[in-house]
Amino acid sequence: MTEPRLVIWVEFTLQPGTRAQFLDSVKRNAASSVQGEPGCRRFDVMVPQDGEDTVNLYEIYDDEAAFQAHLQTPHFAKFKSTVTEMILDQKIARLNVWENA
Repeated sequence: MTEPRLVIWVEFTLQPGTRAQFLDSVKRNAASSVQGEPGCRRFDVMVPQDGEDTVNLYEIYDDEAAFQAHLQTPHFAKFKSTVTEMILDQKIARLNVWENA
């Protein structure tokens, strides 16, 4: 049996007034991840309809090894160093894809 794909769901609560700058940085990280990492299958950046200071990420990786490789990339390191001061809180959920419809 093959290992199910790994989903990473992240919810960032940001410092007031930093969302535009955060989105610019996360957009570059998402594009680099999907284009340059063979194990990154999806990287969606979402904003709520109501809520100026929240950003969510929905990422799908082939497996744990692909996610760990993502964490070691130069583009992730740059993203992390750029946005650290913008983040008030961060919640991360690790899920497995059970079914695709």
